[in-house]
Formats: sequence, structure tokens, C-alpha cells
Amino acid sequence: MASARVFVVFVLPVIFSIIIGTAVLSGVLQNPDRELNMWPMSFSDGLSSNTPIQIIGLSKQYSTSVPVEIQVKIGDSSFRCGDLYITIYSAGKSDVITQGGFFEQCFEENNVLPIGDSFSKVIETPGSYEIVTEMVSKDLKNISTRGTFTVK
Repeated sequence: MASARVFVVFVLPVIFSIIIGTAVLSGVLQNPDRELNMWPMSFSDGLSSNTPIQIIGLSKQYSTSVPVEIQVKIGDSSFRCGDLYITIYSAGKSDVITQGGFFEQCFEENNVLPIGDSFSKVIETPGSYEIVTEMVSKDLKNISTRGTFTVK
């Protein structure tokens, strides 16, 4: 009688957990392009309205004579003050094309950054580029996002 209770209380739940877990994992593995996003705050494309940081004004394509002009919107209430860094890289490479740093950026909710300044850079070499924006708070907490564009 005691062995039947041990089986029902301890062994049977383990067997059911393994069966259900196998079914769930086999369903996930049927979609090889499915993305597992365990750290949703790390990097985003800046397009969603509920992200902690967004790039505003980034076009998908620029000519060699038109400057890349962007602003950044912070949606995370814990970032009222901090340093904003904007870096443009060659896409697929770690070559830095240009950087901008905007220090001591303190703002109210729904303001765009940089405050009292602007980020505007002309890129004269055609190609694909990646722009990364990062906000670092005074307690060294950071959020960032990235976007891509081409210059023709």
C-alpha cells in the first residue's frame, strides 16, 4: 500500500513532466527559425513603442550628401539622467565610422535626446551601416538599441 502511494505522489508526476516537456520541445524544434529572446532589454531595432530606448528619425537609405540625423527617446523611467553614446559602424564589421557622446543628459518623461544638441553626420562612403545608441545612467546601468541603414 505504501509503495503505491510513493508511486502516485513521486514517480507519476515525474513521468508526466517528462512526457509534457518532450511534447513541448518537439513542437518548438519543428520551427527552426523560431527565436528564443531571453533578454528582451538587450538590443532591439528601435521600432516598438514599448522599448526602453528608441531611435527616432532613422531612414533606411541615405545619399552620400545627406546627413544621418537621429534623436533618441528613452521609455525607461529609471533613466532620468545619464550619458548618451551614438556610434555608427560598418555593417558586419567592427569598424567605427563615427561616434557622438552627449553627457549629463537629464530630461523629463517622453523627451527626446540629445537635449540642447543634435546628432548629425554625413557619411560619404556608400555601403551598409549599423547605428548603436546607448544610454548609461549615473549608477552605470545601461540600455541600448541598434538600427541599420544604407548609403548610396
